[in-house]
Amino acid sequence: MGFRSPIATLATVLLLIGTTAIASLLSALLWISPAAAITQLKITNVGYKECPPEVAEGSVTSGGGIVRSAKCFLVYGTVKNGTSKPVIDADVYGRIYDAYGETVMQNRTRLGSIDEVPPGKSEFSIRISVPDTQPEPLQLKQFKASGFTARVRLK
Repeated sequence: MGFRSPIATLATVLLLIGTTAIASLLSALLWISPAAAITQLKITNVGYKECPPEVAEGSVTSGGGIVRSAKCFLVYGTVKNGTSKPVIDADVYGRIYDAYGETVMQNRTRLGSIDEVPPGKSEFSIRISVPDTQPEPLQLKQFKASGFTARVRLK
């Protein structure tokens, strides 16, 4: 059994205290009240259409440092909020494939967000850009959304 200096022991104790204090502080700052719990939303009737010219203007995508021209689409559908409160900042997730079943948004399932979803059913649309070489028709699958019933903020 080796000798442990008092300074090394003190450093270890201070490190543990510091780590615990930092963890407690982060927990307090990032605490989300139960009233702001995440809420799952169902999405149905999903479709897409080309963007109107004023929305599509200047659509480009990046590809390995190269800027490429793109097609602009509005993905739309019906979102159902089964709670009695509006859901705020709902993230929309889904998978988009081209005519050959190839993924259009590689490594990306979050496609956009909805500012506010009132209780019940409502319509939504989000804008996406797709490389203009991607063959249509697009296939839209596994759409869902989730958000909060109150603004999420740091204390």
